[in-house]
Amino acid sequence: MEVIISNDPVPVISINGRMDTGNTAIFEEAIVPILKSDTRELVIDGTGLEYISSSGLRQFLVLQKNIKEKGGTLTVRNLRAEIKDIFDLTGFTNIFTIV
Repeated sequence: MEVIISNDPVPVISINGRMDTGNTAIFEEAIVPILKSDTRELVIDGTGLEYISSSGLRQFLVLQKNIKEKGGTLTVRNLRAEIKDIFDLTGFTNIFTIV
């Protein structure tokens, strides 16, 4: 899995590959600066996300909680159909703004 964070006007986290129990630590390390910053608006781009496990979903929740506590918004975009199905089944489509 590869995590790329671009700092356009709004930070965008792009995830490429499979996000599962064996590699969520990569994601955890990558988001530490965001969690410690005053970032209030964030986008997760799922274009390259091939799979997400429950541990990956948990990391999305960590980000959502952090941004929400700061009064901000987290948007998830470009999810593949199979990933969107996982979000639907787990109720995450009610938690996140998905475009």
